[in-house]
Amino acid sequence: LTLLLGLPFALTAEPPSCTLPVPVTFSNATIPRILGHWNFIASVSRHPRYLEKIKIMKHSSFSYFPGSHEEELDATTIARVNETCVVKNTSGIQLFLHNSTLLHVDNESVSMAEVMQSNKDLLILKHFHDDFVGLSLSARTLNVSKEHLEEFKAYVHCLGFAEEEIFFTS
Repeated sequence: LTLLLGLPFALTAEPPSCTLPVPVTFSNATIPRILGHWNFIASVSRHPRYLEKIKIMKHSSFSYFPGSHEEELDATTIARVNETCVVKNTSGIQLFLHNSTLLHVDNESVSMAEVMQSNKDLLILKHFHDDFVGLSLSARTLNVSKEHLEEFKAYVHCLGFAEEEIFFTS
């Protein structure tokens, strides 16, 4: 009886608040913000190929540079995979100004990302690989504050991931 009497109140209660990350709108002011050096801190995804790669990565840093065309970026990534240092140069990351997305095509796959609004020293990317969504956190420094990490974890939760699914680099 108590359960039945409490049901209307439970049904009208508001769902727990969840603030999804908001994409940045690309402009002449926002694109230069993502250029330069970044340290990969954490990510979450259920994409099988991504998980395969991320589990063996110990550290990664990357830099974005202006590409050979106005709406293009190039990148250099340096990663420690197991005990091997891997350097990868990527060119032709497309910037789509009309929907503020990044697009990269390589031999293995097509990946898209949106830059999320965050602190100027953070780079939060919402990734789209095939039918999988993921989120990554990078920073200008090797560490992030507890508050910034909690913000990232809240976004991870809003996207339906558990905290245990987050992969951190060392």
